[in-house]
Order: sequence, then structure tokens, then C-alpha cells
Amino acid sequence: MGHESDPVLANHLSKVYRVAEREGGFGSAVRGFLRRRYNDVQAVQDVTFRIGPGEIVGFLGPNGAGKTTTLKMLSGLLHPSGGEARVLGFTPWERRPDFLRAMTLVMGQRNRLSWDIPAADSFLLNQAIYHIREDDYRRTLKELDELLELGPLLRKPVRNLSLGERMKCELAAALLHRPQVLFLDEPTIGLDISSQARIRSFLCEYNRRTGATILLTSHYMADVTALCERIIIIHQGRLKYDGGLSDLSRRIAPFKIIGVALTGDVPADLATYGTPVENHDGNGMLRVQVQATQVAQITARMLAELPVLDLSVEDPPIEDVIERAFEA
Repeated sequence: MGHESDPVLANHLSKVYRVAEREGGFGSAVRGFLRRRYNDVQAVQDVTFRIGPGEIVGFLGPNGAGKTTTLKMLSGLLHPSGGEARVLGFTPWERRPDFLRAMTLVMGQRNRLSWDIPAADSFLLNQAIYHIREDDYRRTLKELDELLELGPLLRKPVRNLSLGERMKCELAAALLHRPQVLFLDEPTIGLDISSQARIRSFLCEYNRRTGATILLTSHYMADVTALCERIIIIHQGRLKYDGGLSDLSRRIAPFKIIGVALTGDVPADLATYGTPVENHDGNGMLRVQVQATQVAQITARMLAELPVLDLSVEDPPIEDVIERAFEA
């Protein structure tokens, strides 16, 4: 199952919720009050994985797959119904102070900063909560300011910050105590493209500088492809895949996208080269999907038969790969 030196271990982890049945109508409501019926909902089922020191791993799945429930168990917010977990050698739900000082959970849809006061004041509160020495606090804040460009933001009330600015401050607040393990649940949700890119760059650099281990959920595949060489896919509470991003592409979607720019008119028989694919890049290239084993043959045909100005061969969009994995 792995080694105790692995920062994150999940071993046959499961979570079952008891949910009360609700029926419409006054009579049903009264009967439900007197004799309530429950259904068991399996949120996470027998999930096992380990994450090594310094890894950045993408934790993917559709809505309701069990991602957030798993992160909450690993961070100690929820007790599992079965199985066990170890994070930095601790049992998370025991919530020991040394464990809490060594990890952090950032949820993109939840605020940890006080809404009506400047972020700088919330930072000072975190310094007190985590017993961070003054010189360590100043050094860490200076480093986070350098990476995230926090300076102009710290004196504004949090309610006056844009979503991207607030997310920067949320991340900084979560990292002031220099955690060794980061659980990040949709850290770029709702941000514009440039803000997403800045957060990704920051996480990559923070990992490089500190060696922190990161488990990341995201619906933005750009987050995953930019940060993660390994991904874990969970679907309907069960582990579907644990391995390399490129390995998944080869296993689930063994095809390539050929893009071609022509000097002449679009040929009427483009479909004879492969399955036409809609071009979302707006770069004027025609794109066809072909089996990976046929790339050399198809590109040779195109170069021989068409007025080719430019030609490219790409892997399929990771969204398509993941979707196929869910259906597998």
C-alpha cells in the first residue's frame, strides 16, 4: 500500500451518508416526522492510492463523483465510514495540532478570510492561530508577496477585492504556516484565464521552492495539464484510473488530431483523411481525428495530395480523454 514516508495514503477509504427520504404532501411530511426513513448514499467506495513527496497530482471526476468528500476525509473534516488514511503519518480526523500545522485545505468556493476587514488582518490572525514566529511570518509573507504580487491588495477590505485578487489572498492565508501537504479543491474556479494562469504559475513555483505535496481537483483541464504528470480519476465514488496523463490518453483515446492549413480551397473530400473536428482556436486550420497508428500514412497523403501551408499533429483534448475514461 506504500510507505509511511509517503505524505498521503488512502487505504480502502469509504464514506456513506444516511439521507432522510422526503415525500411531497402534508400527510407524507407528518408520517416522515413520526417515522423517518433513510437511504444510504455511497459517496466514496473503497478508494486506495498513495502520493509521494513533492508530487502534484490531479484528482478528477464529474460533479458528485466523491472528490470533495475524499479531500474532506484526508484533511480531517469528515470521518470515513470505512478504511483508513494517513497524511504525514497522522490520522487526519484525529485533528492533532501538529497535523493541522502541516497541511492546508483550500476550497475555491469557500472563504477563509473575514469579509469586512483587510486580508492583512486575517493574516495576523492566522499567525497567532498557527503560532508562527515573527521572523518566519515576515519571511514567508515576503516570499508569497513576491510570487503573488499581494502588496496593493492587503489593505483593502476583502469584500472590495475581485475574485482573482481574493483567491490570491486566500492562497496566501492558507500557506503562511508553510504546509507540507496542500489539498486544493477547485482553486481557480470562476477566475478569468489570466488569473487562472497566474495561480497555476504560483502553485508550480511554490511546489518547486518548498517540495510541498499537492492534491488538486479542477474542472479546468488547463490546470491539470500545466501542473500534473499524474492523475487520479474517481467516478460514482470509485477509483477509475491512477497513472500518467499521457498513459491515459494512449489507453482511452488512441487517436491524434491532425491540423492542416492550406493555400487553396478546402477540399470537398476532407472526411476521406479522417473525422473532421471543429476548430475552436480560430486559427483557420482544418482538423481531422485519426487513429494514432495511421498518423504517418495520413500526413503523407495530405502532403502529397493537398496544397499544404502548415501541418501539425496533436494529442486529443484532455476533456475528451477524461470523458472516455468516465464511460469506460
